This record gives sequence, C-alpha cells and structure tokens, in this order.
Amino acid sequence: MNNFFEKLKNRLNITSNKQFWTIMLVFALTGFTFLFVKKPIYEIVGITPNTPFYLRTIIWILCVFPMYYVFLLFYGFIFGQFNFFWGMVKKSFGRIPALFKRN
Repeated sequence: MNNFFEKLKNRLNITSNKQFWTIMLVFALTGFTFLFVKKPIYEIVGITPNTPFYLRTIIWILCVFPMYYVFLLFYGFIFGQFNFFWGMVKKSFGRIPALFKRN
C-alpha cells in the first residue's frame, strides 16, 4: 500500500504526505460543496427531472462543470495548493480543443 502512495505522489509531482492529504482534502471539500450548489444552479436555469437528458448534459458542460474548477481553485488557494490545482485546471482545459479535432 505504501508503494501505491509513493507512485501516486511521483505521478502528481507531490513532495510530501502532508501535501498529498491536503490535496485530497481540497478534492473532498470541492465535491461536498458541489452537492449543495448543483441543485440551485439547475433550478435557476430551469432544469427539472423531466428535462431531457441531452439538455441537462449541455447545461452541465456549459455551467456546472466550469464552476467545479472555480471551487477547486478557491479551496486550493485557501489550503495553499493553488499552483498545483492551477496546473491541473490548465491541463484539463487545454485538452478540450482536442475533442473537436478531426482525425
């Protein structure tokens, strides 16, 4: 099990166990916060359980998905891991244009 954490720390370029657990805490807080934010956002936009799946998916991608990263950066800043999460966000959004490339 210890080997697993070492491999993960190397892959994520993390230097200490404290940094690793701080990053895990940021992910947990972001997900937990998002549980409370998603429903009001859907209500504001007018999404109901009867809304077609494709429309909910479009709203998710355009509104809710980017807000997740905003919360991630916010908590990362509070816990001193902003640079780690900023690099992750840049990498994630940098992959989006590849989705629309034709082979």
